[in-house]
Amino acid sequence: MSTPNIAKEDILNAFNYRHATKEFDATKTISDADMKFILETAHLSPSSFGFEPWHFVVVQDKELRELLKPVAWGAPLKLDTASHFVLGLAMKAPMVKHNAPYIEHMMKEVKQMPAEVIEMYSKFYREFQERDFNLDTDKKLFDWSSKQTYIALGNMMTSAALTGIDSCPIEGFHQEKAEALLQEKFGIDTNKYGLAFMAAFGYRKADPEFPKSRRNFEDIVTWK
Repeated sequence: MSTPNIAKEDILNAFNYRHATKEFDATKTISDADMKFILETAHLSPSSFGFEPWHFVVVQDKELRELLKPVAWGAPLKLDTASHFVLGLAMKAPMVKHNAPYIEHMMKEVKQMPAEVIEMYSKFYREFQERDFNLDTDKKLFDWSSKQTYIALGNMMTSAALTGIDSCPIEGFHQEKAEALLQEKFGIDTNKYGLAFMAAFGYRKADPEFPKSRRNFEDIVTWK
């Protein structure tokens, strides 16, 4: 596999171009190939221990989008205008606890680790949960999964910006009500998955009203 050769200036231009798009041009649609590319960058994203504690639901059905509006106060305009709308689901405790069947499946079937490596890896993962990060409650385990899922979100938004596609990450939703809706209408097993984020993708209707603002670089980076 060859080393990527992308100009740094092009990458920074994409980051400066990207903004949280409030309203999309509803007449423009992301091609299937481009959306698959964006989702593939989520698929290839790193995660702690490589356990991929996520699932992504692409909501294109208009009736389902309408159902989301009452439980997602930050999303109605995006639901109406975005080309593609993604729900980022993070695995809950029954899926990611150190002794969960899913974890064994990842090591055996997906990663195809030898038995002795599985034994060592399992020991490290258990110590990580019980000692290093104190992931001793269902809430802590879900929050940990959500952190991994956000890595994929960042990569999707960056890859979109690099190809001239706009996006908007959304946390403006009532988690409990949204998950009840996902269980009832979307066929999501919310004992296994929780809603970490929503994200809209498409093409901006207008350029941002204000220029991008950030704290000074020196205020956020310390060299020792």
